[in-house]
Amino acid sequence: MNDGDVSKQIHQMVRFIRQEAEEKASEISLSAEEEFNIEKLQLVEAEKKKIRQEYERKERQVEIRKKIEYSMQLNASRINVLQAQDDIVNSMKEVTAKELLNVSRHHLVEDILHVGNHEYRNLLKGLIVQSLLRLREPSVLLRCQKHDVHLVEHVLDAAAQEYAEKAGVYPPEIIVDHSVYLPPAPKHHNTHEPYCYTFWSKLIKSFKPKVTMFLVD
Repeated sequence: MNDGDVSKQIHQMVRFIRQEAEEKASEISLSAEEEFNIEKLQLVEAEKKKIRQEYERKERQVEIRKKIEYSMQLNASRINVLQAQDDIVNSMKEVTAKELLNVSRHHLVEDILHVGNHEYRNLLKGLIVQSLLRLREPSVLLRCQKHDVHLVEHVLDAAAQEYAEKAGVYPPEIIVDHSVYLPPAPKHHNTHEPYCYTFWSKLIKSFKPKVTMFLVD
């Protein structure tokens, strides 16, 4: 083999090696580009996910803030309503206290003059019946103001009978306490002294076998 053939063969080998290298480089480039695109897509999706999560977090914060503001407004409205109701109740209590004071004074005048006690007796009887219906006891001890004793004793039997008919029981034993009397009616509707209005009843204390019933506010 002469020098020309050797040189030709060497050139062929070089071209073959170069071609193999170029093909390999092309494969590596394509593979790298494919991996880059995949990684880029993953990074983009990851960032999109972060953005969505951040948006959802802020959206939840906005919703929570709205709920808190709504709750605060609702509570403020409720407080205003309760305050208005309380003002009305206090106003009604003050007006009622004045009316009760006037009625108590009017009754005392009538009692001194011994006139016009019919309506007051009926009122006392009704309150005794109401108290008995709430207590539902077979035996009670009743306390009242000293100047009302004769009126209370006058309506006692009728009140016991009316209670028995309404409750479907035997008439209870009602004993008027002559040893302890309730304080007198107030001199003023804003007084801080011990007092009671003549016509109101509630259970104060329970004794066995008797129940004490006070005609008191």
